[in-house]
Amino acid sequence: MTFLLVVLGIVVFLAMIIIGIYNRLVALRQTCNQAWSDIEVQLKQRQDLVPQLVNTVKGYAKHEKETFEEVVQARQAAVSADSPNTQAVAEGMLTQALGKLFALAEDYPELKANENFLQLQDQLADVENKIAAARRFYNNAAQEYNTGREQFPAVLIAGPFGFNPREFFEAPEGRDALMEPVEVQF
Repeated sequence: MTFLLVVLGIVVFLAMIIIGIYNRLVALRQTCNQAWSDIEVQLKQRQDLVPQLVNTVKGYAKHEKETFEEVVQARQAAVSADSPNTQAVAEGMLTQALGKLFALAEDYPELKANENFLQLQDQLADVENKIAAARRFYNNAAQEYNTGREQFPAVLIAGPFGFNPREFFEAPEGRDALMEPVEVQF
């Protein structure tokens, strides 16, 4: 009888440990999901600003069709991206296209002084800062989640219960490019 109680106690103890590990992994996964949603919200705001910027610049630079088309295509790619890696690549293309759009503004002094253009530019800079903060939060959450799922004994539970690793949201230019500040000239 005592042996049976000891075995039952061990089984209950192990079950509690497994439940605790499972619940921790669920909480970490939910933090990653929430962090990714935050990134998507900021990227959506950025993508919504792009048509307004294009239309503002179009009024001044009617013959720059190629630049406008490139920005629109890059925006479409960013909207349709479905994973952190594809999203990072698409957002990198959008950043480059927007850089060309802002470089185009150099040729039109009256555009650079346009209040609507300046306001959109400020909004875009604000959204870019929010995206950077959301990326840091997501990558931190992904790192905690990946570490949690790879530690023993969670690694024994993570695989069978479908806790797959998370990708980091990395800049498409690579880590070296992140060390250099972005230059925007007007």
